[in-house]
Amino acid sequence: MKQLMFHDDPPFWFEILRNLGLTAYGGSDVGEVIATAARVTPGDYDSWHDAWLSTAERLEAEARGSHPVSARDGLLRASSYYRAAEFFLHGHPEEPRIDHAYERGVFCFRDAIAHFPGVTPVEIPYEDTVLHGHLYRAAGEGPRPAVVMHNGFDGAAEELHFSGALGGQERGYHVLTFDGPGQPAAIHRDGPAFRPDWENVVGPVLDFLTQDPGVDPARTALLGVSLGGYLASRAAAYEPRLAAVVALDGVFDAVSALTAHLPLPHEEAVRRAAAEHDEEMDRLIADARARSPILRWAFDHGRYVTRTSNDREFLAEYARYSFKDGSAGKITCPVLVCEATDDLFYSTTEESDPRKLYRHLTAPKTLLSFTEEEGGDAHCHPGALRLAVARIFDWLDDTI
Repeated sequence: MKQLMFHDDPPFWFEILRNLGLTAYGGSDVGEVIATAARVTPGDYDSWHDAWLSTAERLEAEARGSHPVSARDGLLRASSYYRAAEFFLHGHPEEPRIDHAYERGVFCFRDAIAHFPGVTPVEIPYEDTVLHGHLYRAAGEGPRPAVVMHNGFDGAAEELHFSGALGGQERGYHVLTFDGPGQPAAIHRDGPAFRPDWENVVGPVLDFLTQDPGVDPARTALLGVSLGGYLASRAAAYEPRLAAVVALDGVFDAVSALTAHLPLPHEEAVRRAAAEHDEEMDRLIADARARSPILRWAFDHGRYVTRTSNDREFLAEYARYSFKDGSAGKITCPVLVCEATDDLFYSTTEESDPRKLYRHLTAPKTLLSFTEEEGGDAHCHPGALRLAVARIFDWLDDTI
């Protein structure tokens, strides 16, 4: 989508668009987002934090003095702005502003959803800890179909409220959202870091969900957003209980989003990243991230969520998130692969990541493209959330 602000900083613009999109389900207000963005100095992460934190604090204070419905609405929007405030600070994990904004955002969200019928926080047993999430219970009697939703590289379970959980609930689905290893609830609370073998995460989540007598285990689908498009598809390759999987959007080889910005062939970059020492490679990465706002943010955040010690180590770790091992062919349930036609992170040719994933699938499959004309051509379609939710759940209706 055409950049209307921050023309020289695509990640800043994308995060503005992402927050504007939350208006579709009450997660932001257009004027609040634009007014906050206008106070941000381009390229300045501290300025970004200060502007969003100020808006969040002002809105939370007003909401807590408001009547119930007004308080609910204000706290929902404040939760989004707190989440935005700490988004670009992860290059310095010891920074106290990160956890402060995150915890305030979760606190506001929990207070807001108390006013939504059928929505409750949950803790899902996982190894020696728990995964945090929310259960959206649909109205009606008898076992209902269910959708498990998780985010990706940087999104939170709370954000899924606006990008499918409410939409699924009102269509008659029970929806379970959660943060897995490496995702916000885990990483902010000293929990486990990311892992590519996501079937070992989804398995315990399905164990938890299918114990609920209101859930039809034969009609349970999995939906992953952004990098979650890889994670959910990977889980489906090894988790036979899934009736369908949605990759929103499709990811075939996650690290290709980074190597595309490096002055090396993809395979060489991946090979050299895994070396014990490669000072020239370190310099190439440093030079590339100095030129690219996308790489600057991605490497900072990547080290944070994988707990790797330097950019090259993160690059090597991220290369593990790939279907080059042939596991896409192991998926047997129907797959919906979504594609943004002007994706900021993945190429949009015939060999874009969504199309690569689609081509390697042998299960029943559907490719769903979102275009500029529809306002949905950006990564994961924040400019067309209502349209995306409608198309995805219509496909689930027809499939399960």
